[in-house]
Amino acid sequence: IGPVTSKNRFYQVPHCTGMGWQRPNMLAEMRAIKAEGGWGVVNTEYCSIHPSSDDLHHPYATLWDQADVHAHHIMTDKLHNHNALAGVELWYGGANASNLYTREIPFDVNSRPNSNGLPYQSRKMDKQDFRDLRQWYKDAALRAKDAEFDIVYAYATHHYLLNNFQRTDINDRNDEYGGNVKNRSRLLCEIIEVLKDAVGDKMAVAVRFSPDDDQLINNKPVTEEGREFFEQVAELPDLWDVTSSNWDIELGTSRFVNEGANEPYINYVKEMTSKPVVSVGRFTSPDSMVSQINRGIVDMIGSARPSIADPFLPKKIEEGRFEDIRECIGCNICYSGDQLGVPIRCTQNPTMGEEWRRGWHPENLPKKKSDQSFLIIGAGPAGLEAAHALGKRGYKVTLSEERNELGGRVTLESRLPTLSEWVRVKDYREQQFLKLPNVEVYLNSKITVEDILLTEADHIVIATGAKWRDDGFGRSNEIGINNLKNSNSIFTPDDIMAGHLPKGQVVIFDDDYYYMGPVIAELLQKAGCNVTFITTSDMVCSFGNYTSEQPSAQKNLINLGIKLIFSQNINSYNGKDLELSCMYTDRKSRLKADSVVMITARLPIDILYYQLQNLIESKKNNSIKSISRIGDSEAPAPIASAVYAGRKYALKIDENSPTDYSARRDTNYID
Repeated sequence: IGPVTSKNRFYQVPHCTGMGWQRPNMLAEMRAIKAEGGWGVVNTEYCSIHPSSDDLHHPYATLWDQADVHAHHIMTDKLHNHNALAGVELWYGGANASNLYTREIPFDVNSRPNSNGLPYQSRKMDKQDFRDLRQWYKDAALRAKDAEFDIVYAYATHHYLLNNFQRTDINDRNDEYGGNVKNRSRLLCEIIEVLKDAVGDKMAVAVRFSPDDDQLINNKPVTEEGREFFEQVAELPDLWDVTSSNWDIELGTSRFVNEGANEPYINYVKEMTSKPVVSVGRFTSPDSMVSQINRGIVDMIGSARPSIADPFLPKKIEEGRFEDIRECIGCNICYSGDQLGVPIRCTQNPTMGEEWRRGWHPENLPKKKSDQSFLIIGAGPAGLEAAHALGKRGYKVTLSEERNELGGRVTLESRLPTLSEWVRVKDYREQQFLKLPNVEVYLNSKITVEDILLTEADHIVIATGAKWRDDGFGRSNEIGINNLKNSNSIFTPDDIMAGHLPKGQVVIFDDDYYYMGPVIAELLQKAGCNVTFITTSDMVCSFGNYTSEQPSAQKNLINLGIKLIFSQNINSYNGKDLELSCMYTDRKSRLKADSVVMITARLPIDILYYQLQNLIESKKNNSIKSISRIGDSEAPAPIASAVYAGRKYALKIDENSPTDYSARRDTNYID
């Protein structure tokens, strides 16, 4: 890669973390774990070059001053200790950055509205702005050099400033930076030259770029304009990091986007440049990775989400431990951290984001501190992870599951449309149990309080999950819906997953706002029902805005012919007629329905917990040292939260430290 060399072809591309300049120690330790896991190149997230490119509340990195150099140096030192190259993605947002924190005015190719819907516009760049921009890039590159980065980027896609100059549908300038392709490529050429002059022969210069035209014809990407532009710049940087212009392709969930989906958008790039090419594709299969290289699509395997799910993916492939790979499930809960302004998390890897704050490691767990035993009741995501982590610590674990298969909600939900990859949560842990003779698994084992006492286990863990409510209770109906009659016409997702399907005119009532409502609607529509989707929200799957799936979820239901009704609540249902009320005006309306599927809230299954707690409180049993409830049986939440709860329990059960590591606060501080 120009003047630097990667130890292998595994390349962790820039990806958001929800940490940025606010949490440098968390960020450094998280990236260091990836370097330890074998990634040849590890990059930051997008890194602002100047205060007029500010994206809060979305956390981002900065190279504004010496404090930033100090903060980044923490990370680069750790990466170099594992012989990994460190990269930084220099970013100027243009109209895409509203600068709510810095209150600076952003500039762009023209004065245009903020693309995130905020009531701000950029100013059109003048001659001085171009001079300032080049200087800011130079200053940031020199700071990156001081911080001992090995690769410095120009971020030139995703509707940020450098990308906007490229696009004929945006760039309407009539000066030397607009019009023909040579003019439109001028700014990027200048920035690449500035970066190369600044870093000399010590660092490589990379460009993140989208070689397609951000449009489809007959479901195939158009690349004519992208090719013409790429010809102007193909040999200028030392590496091309290429991806689709469409964020929903690059970051699409597994519900809608398959592994390797970027290929049709970027497959011509290597034909036009002699420089190394990297691209992502949510690759978890070593065969797919090798195919990309052997067919000349890329030179290096780019990864964001798979490196989050398994930071040790390269090392496991190198050592032939394919069965130990935690494959990304493509749920995008990782991306929700950035969108919500909080540290990253992962369904498959519960240690993600906790490497510094709690000292957790994805592969190395502390050895057991006693010979005490554990009984875990329920083999859903929380129970599986608790058993897995306790087992690897060396404890004797008994895992009891009343059904005839492991996985709980993960297994059931993975049989619904578009969710098949989610079964990997169960598969990985089930595979690990084969290496843990100290973990005994019992299926078809419905357990009672009396059974629990007979096991003589020291610690009892209740991980019995939750069930969907059928009374309408939820965020919009805090005491449920009073006027619900004819319960035979009311269904829940649990009924659907058990194979009990309604017929005829079916209403999905979604007060949950996540994936379950759209998924059940799709299943029933394909099963022959005439489905109407009603939600108290003003869109389908509104939480999907944080996981980059909302537009795809709504588009999918429209294409299936499902009628969508927004901002409506249910007042009553008699088995034939629904009375609805508007969330804004309380205006009433009526709708015929043979049945209603309630997707509102879940009820923890915690009866065993309270029975045992009462037993201990009454001092009728002194042999049990602790009883705990974890996962959905404590507080229903996304699967990632259940897996995290399992790991947290396994690591804290014998922890004597009085420190609450969840309150350990990070800071970017320099004397």
